[in-house]
Amino acid sequence: MSGSRATTGHLLRSSALVSFMTQISRVLGMARDIVLANAIGAGHTPGADAFFLAFRIPQFLRRLFAEGAFQQAFVPVLAEYRARGDHNAVRDLVNHVAGVLGGTSLAVSMLVVLASPWFTVLFAPGFWLHDPERFGLTSEMLRITFPYLFLITMTGFASSVLNTYDRFAAAAATPILMNLTLILAATVAAPWFEQPVFAMAWGVLVSGIVQLVFQLPSMKKIHLLPVPRWQWKHEGVQRILKLMVPALFGVSVSQINLMMDAILASFLPTGSVSWLYYSERVSELPLGVFGVAVATVILPSLARSHITESPREFSATLDWAIRLNLLIGLPAALALVVLATPILSTLFEHGQTTAHDIMMSAWAIRAYAVGLVGFMMIKILAPGFYSRQDMKTPVRIAVICVVAAQVMNVTFMVLFHQTLNMGHVGLALATALAAYLNSGLLFRALRQQGIYRYGRGWGKFMVQLLVANGAMVAVLAALLQQWPDWSAYSWQLRVLYLGVMIAAGIATYFAVLLLAGMRPRHLRLQA
Repeated sequence: MSGSRATTGHLLRSSALVSFMTQISRVLGMARDIVLANAIGAGHTPGADAFFLAFRIPQFLRRLFAEGAFQQAFVPVLAEYRARGDHNAVRDLVNHVAGVLGGTSLAVSMLVVLASPWFTVLFAPGFWLHDPERFGLTSEMLRITFPYLFLITMTGFASSVLNTYDRFAAAAATPILMNLTLILAATVAAPWFEQPVFAMAWGVLVSGIVQLVFQLPSMKKIHLLPVPRWQWKHEGVQRILKLMVPALFGVSVSQINLMMDAILASFLPTGSVSWLYYSERVSELPLGVFGVAVATVILPSLARSHITESPREFSATLDWAIRLNLLIGLPAALALVVLATPILSTLFEHGQTTAHDIMMSAWAIRAYAVGLVGFMMIKILAPGFYSRQDMKTPVRIAVICVVAAQVMNVTFMVLFHQTLNMGHVGLALATALAAYLNSGLLFRALRQQGIYRYGRGWGKFMVQLLVANGAMVAVLAALLQQWPDWSAYSWQLRVLYLGVMIAAGIATYFAVLLLAGMRPRHLRLQA
């Protein structure tokens, strides 16, 4: 019991730390997007669509490699090396992985810089066919933004090492620097450029340098500052590559679907890429603050439980993470559905962004919010396989989900565009439904393989959640009826009203949970 309490305390403290740092980063990310919305807008500016796509492409590949497949493959192997107690072997692994990963990502970055127009065709075929201006801007900015992939891949590598050694603070704080850099680029550097969007593109590149340099002192403290070595045949590198190749597909289904949304949106009217960007950014806030934080913390813990052959602790850790994600994810999703317009209007309806942009983005937020719990569950359930170095199961599931998602993408995009002139909303809804398909199949596989078993008290827990969420939605809906016309309010009134609604929703939710009998002790691991 004492071990369980110690583990609970460690996971809660680590999750809280990562969540706090991530929350700061996300708040600054919102500030960054507010500045961008004011400077470059969305629906009527081709530069906005071009920048967001040039920014999304290296970000997508970063999530695919540095935060996706690589992390899921590298952390279990590194944890195993660490468990052997031979620090020289760990350092040797880190040096060789740094050499292979860094050399490969640098070569890819340089290739894309040289062949930017051809690469742009892959990610913005609609621009290439129908909008030469947006295509040209995207291609030019991609030359500036794409080297960010090398820098942020190495930053992700450093973060994985630090997380494995339970040094979560530095890794979690790093994205804060990206947002600060881009805010400075938009506010200080932009006036010096004939086209302000290019200041943002250079800001992306500079932010990659800043983030990587910030990680190095923490690596030095644990005596793992890498000396890169190019050696593909290193035993650890080979193991990571064998795990990473299938994980490239398996762990990143949601990111693949989101990127496909942007690619297909290039065929839709001007503004569609930007509307999806703003809506995705807002809907990702709870995912990044809570879902990613919990997933980041449990991966090393699950890997250690597997290495020490502790299946009961492994299952209990998954159970704890699932409950915590439902506790936060479900009310966040419902609140986004109800408050989509107030949130977007308060954050972005000024400068170059119009009421029409807000309306179009709000519908996309509601569609993405439908799948928020599914997105968060993927972050929790996938490590249940990768921590055990099982790549086949999630990859098999990923194949099903990607195919299903693209069928839904095309079907819903055409249907929503022809009936409502909102094809981008169909893309968002297809991605949301695909998240539930993915998380549902992952959950079923964990159960069928006996990896995950329900803990005690699930029936009572779900009743408490349903009652509390119902009360929260009722309060938010009532307040929204009192303040219906957000475009007509001043910015100060929007902030006030939104603050009241959020405070009322949070207070109602947790008050009803307490009245229903839920207490903090009920969130402990039940090992």
